[in-house]
Amino acid sequence: MAELRFLGTCAADFSPRLSADLKDKFDLDARRSSSVLLDDRYLVDCGVHTADSIRIAGVDRKEIKYIFISHLHRDHYDPQNIAYIAERQKEPVKLFVREDAELPYIPNVRIVRMKQFVTYEVDEDMKVTGLTANHDEKVRPRHLLFEYKGKKFFYGLDGGWLINATFNYLRDSHLDLAILDATCGDYEGDYRMAEHNSIPMIRLMLPSLRTVGMIDGHTKIILSHLAPSLHKSHEETVKIAEAFGATVAYDGMTAEF
Repeated sequence: MAELRFLGTCAADFSPRLSADLKDKFDLDARRSSSVLLDDRYLVDCGVHTADSIRIAGVDRKEIKYIFISHLHRDHYDPQNIAYIAERQKEPVKLFVREDAELPYIPNVRIVRMKQFVTYEVDEDMKVTGLTANHDEKVRPRHLLFEYKGKKFFYGLDGGWLINATFNYLRDSHLDLAILDATCGDYEGDYRMAEHNSIPMIRLMLPSLRTVGMIDGHTKIILSHLAPSLHKSHEETVKIAEAFGATVAYDGMTAEF
């Protein structure tokens, strides 16, 4: 069994309370930049709040050996936060990015450049594949497919719908876990549909993903990257998502798969 820890679950509309009364604790609605940590060793996305989230969660940063970046927007990729994780390490932290990403020098970090749709062996337990994502191309976006100790999980934040090549790549994958972008709330007509999902979009997608075997009855569906200004409260959103079999992530939440 693997444990996933959600260090942040927000889109980019951050609450000023994060640097005030919430600077030392998590909150259901005032969310931090989206990031997840697998078994305290593999970090997916490292944005502007990740160092704070690690501190609040009581995670030992020295245990984090690999960082995977979905794209270069600052809420998912922040060199200062990556440097904070790398500075205490005996060996360089491996930073996995898209092959054409332009990055500054970060001390004690080894960059691994990934071609799209090519699977890379991270260590004896983990493999990762970068998949095309429907987001601003200037920030070198990709979704990520992880294969970990016989389990498969998909990390699909910052991307509206699924691009054809990614959709077909994931056919018959029968994922154990899928983390889906849910930036927009339970309404129709948002202009972000070509780069972010809304709740109605997710409702439409899930039956098709089941039809092609990307997900099935055992797959855990978790929604993350929520914009609080576009959603109802966390409690209300949980009830909405439960109706179609999804879990709404919150900062500090853990999930096993």
